[in-house]
Amino acid sequence: MRVRLVLLGALLSLSATAIAANDLADDLKARRARVMQQLGNDSILILFSASEKVWSNDVNYEFRQDSNMYYLTGIDQPDTILVIMPGNQERKEILFVKPPDPTQEHWTGHVLTKQEATEQSGVATVNTTNQFEQFLSAILSGRAYQAAAQEYETFFKALQENKAKIQLVMGPPPKLDERLPESYEFANKLKDRYTGFSVTDAARIFRDLRQVKTPYEQTILRESADVSSEAHMAGMKAAKPGAYEYEVEAAIEYVYKKHGAFDWGYPSIVGSGPNANTLHYEKSSRQMQNGDLLLVDAAGFYKYMTVDITRTYPVNGKFSQPQKDLYNIVLQAQEEAMKLAKVGNKLSDVHAKTVEVIKQGLLKLGLITDASGDQYRTWYTHGSTHFIGLDVHDVGDAQRPLASGMCFVIEPGIYIRESALDNLAKTPQNLEFVQKVRAAVQKYKDIGIRIEDSFMMTDSGLVRLSAKVPRTIDEIENFMKSR
Repeated sequence: MRVRLVLLGALLSLSATAIAANDLADDLKARRARVMQQLGNDSILILFSASEKVWSNDVNYEFRQDSNMYYLTGIDQPDTILVIMPGNQERKEILFVKPPDPTQEHWTGHVLTKQEATEQSGVATVNTTNQFEQFLSAILSGRAYQAAAQEYETFFKALQENKAKIQLVMGPPPKLDERLPESYEFANKLKDRYTGFSVTDAARIFRDLRQVKTPYEQTILRESADVSSEAHMAGMKAAKPGAYEYEVEAAIEYVYKKHGAFDWGYPSIVGSGPNANTLHYEKSSRQMQNGDLLLVDAAGFYKYMTVDITRTYPVNGKFSQPQKDLYNIVLQAQEEAMKLAKVGNKLSDVHAKTVEVIKQGLLKLGLITDASGDQYRTWYTHGSTHFIGLDVHDVGDAQRPLASGMCFVIEPGIYIRESALDNLAKTPQNLEFVQKVRAAVQKYKDIGIRIEDSFMMTDSGLVRLSAKVPRTIDEIENFMKSR
């Protein structure tokens, strides 16, 4: 009986894995179809995988695929090229992967065969990367490649009429004194050698499509949020006076790996005491002291999806009154902003609400003297919203009205750094401001607080993906007491 149960469990696990793989394959196919609709029949999209990066000497960083390449193929190995030609009769998608090299694979691991690349991506036509230049030269010269001429007839006609488009993900142009990115260098080489086309930036297509998550992506993002939430609570259990920040970081990142995450979605920020006032503090080297607040901004990179969660809590389990004063302002700012996060509103509206609440709170505590201007920026130094997904700061348009399927964060914060007063320009207005707020700054100095949750907009309303992580003062203190 026990053997039967073990076999049944294994079969169920394999079945679930197969279903998940099929779900991803179906989603990839649908994503490519939507990209084709945006491209138009006179276009060819060329998408390159990420490059391997050297960490030091002959050691590379662990490979992380380009987000857009993964979005369309699900392939996470380097030296991969995707070509999409919507106007073709049959070969609308062509994938190029590394040719087999048994000697190299002995050192660095298995490389997908053409058949495996098809199974993983759903792209039927697969060539090797050493064929790419020959393919591209033929197509841009109006010659067929591995198919009859009528296969490429639509694109060839556009070339002859100087209406063809080559679409690359290029991003904003660099300054004149900056080095050209690889995408710009590639575009220049094409324009130097061939004619009949213009080069267009396809970044806008991915920005618009990736902003609204598919049902499959929403499922994975929920799972990713669950893993990161468990990690945060493990970090809270590890935090105590006398422990080091890196101990909390280790407890958090262990949970990522335990649940099969690739790694962190961004370098963990674990800052205690005054370190909480450094927005991207990454050293994690300080020993935590009794009375410190600990700010932890961390999330795992799970199945190529990343959320973003920040919690701030006392390492001894009990907030002091000054800490409560500031914490309640930040918490209120987030909660009021959540009420504005509705279909049809914009993230800029959500951020504006956090500013409104924090201004009034700082004025009440004597940390600013005028809530009508920008004094609040002395202590609230960043935006409170951004999209999440394949990247922790995912692509999207903040001015686009919120819609079902969009996923984002709300992360207000207050950071009381005495040095901020010293760095103000020595104008009469600033000198007067410093004189009036100095006493309040002394009371609240070195306190940094950020509260950040990840959200998903659905047809039925806003869903807080990170809701299981203690957030209010009572929730945090009760959790810390029960460790």
